[in-house]
Amino acid sequence: MKLALGCVLSALAASVYSSSLHALRHSPLHALRQTPPQLDYNLLPRAACDNTNKSRSCWGNYSIDTNYYDETPDTGVTREYWLSVEEGPCAPDGYARQCQTINGTVPGPTIFADWGDSLIIHVTNNLKSNGTGIHWHGLRQSGSNIYDGVPGITQCAIAIGQSMTYRFKVSQYGSTWYHSHFSLQYANGAFGGMIFNGPATSNYDEDLGHLFLSDWSHVDVFTRWFEARNGQPPALEGGLINGTNKYDCSNSTTDPNCTGRGVKLTTVVEKGKKYRLRLVNAAVDGVFQFSIDKHKLKVIAADLVPIKPYSTSSLKLTEGQRYDIIFHANQAVDNYWVRAGWLNACQPNGNPDSITSVLRYNASSTLDPTSTSDVTVSSDCLDEPLASLVPHLKVDVTNIQKSFDTYLNISKTNYVHWTINTSSLLIDWNNPTLKQVFNGESLFPTEYNVLAINRTTTDPEWIVLVIQDQSNLGLEHPIHLHGHDFWILDQSTGTFDAATSPQNFKTKNPPRRDVAALPGNGYLAIAFMPDNPGAWLCHCHIAWHASEGLSLEFLESEADIQADVSDSDRTQFDDICQTWSDNLGTQAFPQEDSGI
Repeated sequence: MKLALGCVLSALAASVYSSSLHALRHSPLHALRQTPPQLDYNLLPRAACDNTNKSRSCWGNYSIDTNYYDETPDTGVTREYWLSVEEGPCAPDGYARQCQTINGTVPGPTIFADWGDSLIIHVTNNLKSNGTGIHWHGLRQSGSNIYDGVPGITQCAIAIGQSMTYRFKVSQYGSTWYHSHFSLQYANGAFGGMIFNGPATSNYDEDLGHLFLSDWSHVDVFTRWFEARNGQPPALEGGLINGTNKYDCSNSTTDPNCTGRGVKLTTVVEKGKKYRLRLVNAAVDGVFQFSIDKHKLKVIAADLVPIKPYSTSSLKLTEGQRYDIIFHANQAVDNYWVRAGWLNACQPNGNPDSITSVLRYNASSTLDPTSTSDVTVSSDCLDEPLASLVPHLKVDVTNIQKSFDTYLNISKTNYVHWTINTSSLLIDWNNPTLKQVFNGESLFPTEYNVLAINRTTTDPEWIVLVIQDQSNLGLEHPIHLHGHDFWILDQSTGTFDAATSPQNFKTKNPPRRDVAALPGNGYLAIAFMPDNPGAWLCHCHIAWHASEGLSLEFLESEADIQADVSDSDRTQFDDICQTWSDNLGTQAFPQEDSGI
């Protein structure tokens, strides 16, 4: 469920080619209670094994044991959605401001599909002064790099009034999200969820869908950029859970923007049932330690990778990460706090303890919970222990073809720049990397931070990326790689030694995901398979740091990229770029950061 914005903006209806899936959206605005939806969606009949609350590992002729890197169902079903990137007044926590949204809500509509479906998603830019582009976070986009959605890398920015159609196959299953990848737009509310139905590593009764955890500013985040770029990331005023919260206006009697009309998200459960939640950290800059008072959490997936279930009382999420969890409603019939668990050790927040929602066993109750937390608050900003994140599908790292040792640092010329190998990313929304590839250009601008890689054999092989933090600031960085899952070989607070450190690499079924924390003053070593031609961004998912250039891109199998691009794909690509170019200087938002 998501909270109604202070002023409901016009929403475009989503429709689908097949009646087997409805374009469901979280209940807008005025509802105060979230009744757990039955996420059934009339899935197509499965001949071999039905996916039920007692057989979640099944998926027709496929299962949780299927190697999803090599095999994807072909359902023959196409789902079609329409998204509008727009702006207008909002008050998701009861404090009025301007938001940038998808279809008028924060978060935007959830995109549902089955594993093996095809998606067609039309995105229209209805903003007043920005370009835009939508990235489908964590999707491998095999054969569809042109639709990864990063202006300046895989497309030109979508101009005001223009639409772009994204097309890709759903080759993964699980929980993820989409968001604007145009500068800081997602921090203003331009994001939403994606649920790809498929098997799971543990049984549950009902699926509650996404739970977005985010920090929240009471003014346009673009105005806060001027503080952040001088090296002082601002403490935002509060936070939201699924786009809603209740900001305390009792001390703001003279501030007309503080309406006091915010509400806490409320979720109602039935005693004895097991519920699935899909957690997303959508913060600008912040780490959460999520928990539900008196309830254990069973973790079943990290990002889009199913894992062997483990139990915990709390769960840490760095920016951009997702976890699928199951909790058992086995406590006394009462009300309980659901705590986002903002970690002040990572970044201050104006009201960290208020980022909460309510879990009720009795739908008629209106009382605030009196439950207390027994969670030991973490003192670091690192990931969950790697030993806990064991992929269900075992894949070892066997043949390392090439290793890139990179060095992260910080400099200040006009404003703070994060650098990788002394270069800070700076892209041009009118000259994306793919445009240069299509034009046959052999040299790329230094500030695009391009690393070229190629596949050398048809056998499995891996590229290794090592990022060493040399800034001496002790700040953790959530590193996100587009177009791939990566294998975490090592995550250390020490100094990487190319001669000896690889001896400590974990190569036997190491954790896999698409976002992992680089420890402050330490290093992160990841491996990925060079099996997906395209231009793929790799960046810090702290929004300020991405804007300050903490990114590189892999140009993978450049000679093979155009083979995946149809004539219609290329025509749309060129039209988007031409329209953006034609409107430069008249409606384009001035680029004041890296662009991503």
